[in-house]
Amino acid sequence: MSTYPNVELNQEKPLWTCPSCGATSEKGVGPVASDGSTGTVVCGACGAKFPEFPAPPDATPDPPPPSGRNPLVLVVVAVVVAGMLYFGFHMARRPESDAPSVLGKTTPAPDFTLESLDGKSIKLSDFRGKAVLLNFWATWCGPCKIETPWLVQLQSEYGSQGLQVVGVAMDDSGKDEIAKFAKEMGVNYPVLLGKEAVGDEYGGVPALPESFFISRDGKIVDKIIGLRGKADIEDSIRKALSARPSANPVASAATAPAQPQN
Repeated sequence: MSTYPNVELNQEKPLWTCPSCGATSEKGVGPVASDGSTGTVVCGACGAKFPEFPAPPDATPDPPPPSGRNPLVLVVVAVVVAGMLYFGFHMARRPESDAPSVLGKTTPAPDFTLESLDGKSIKLSDFRGKAVLLNFWATWCGPCKIETPWLVQLQSEYGSQGLQVVGVAMDDSGKDEIAKFAKEMGVNYPVLLGKEAVGDEYGGVPALPESFFISRDGKIVDKIIGLRGKADIEDSIRKALSARPSANPVASAATAPAQPQN
């Protein structure tokens, strides 16, 4: 075997031709390294010396061996891993007791306190006795820009019947940007600066806009996730306005007149 890569001396097919005598590297004829340190080779037929092994005239470089890795696959794997790391970090920050709750109809609406655009601390319970349309939205939300004018109209139309729309801005924009948005939309109801903890209390708010319709006694009677028609919102408002306060069995038992003893 030669000391040069990919060169075998005793091949049945010619690998090279000596420029001096024309001998090929058939059986019994081939280059012999005379000095491994300098790379000088000697023709086995005529003894001609060459500074390096002459390549075959029609030789073409071998293609690089396949790496076995598709670049697109690597990109996809990187994105998936990054997503898993982000999700894991996000969930690790949240205590187990703060996991999003599941709210259904007749569930008491979780109370909260948030800052309004004018700097006041507003509680949801401040509106007890009114039917509340609690709307989670964001300035960057395209469907919210479609829905907000409807909420302005519905507040004007049903406000005298006891409706109170309350907007909760669930984005990272500053107060000035949110106030600018509300002014451009002509918002005529309180806008509060949302917090992640409040969103979690209402099931994590998986999509925006999201609205909860709360009866006068503070219970959820309906909810709408995503953009729906104005008529659908109006129907849910009527449900909240017409919902009757649920009876309190404990209180009824305590105030019921005593039955005569036989």
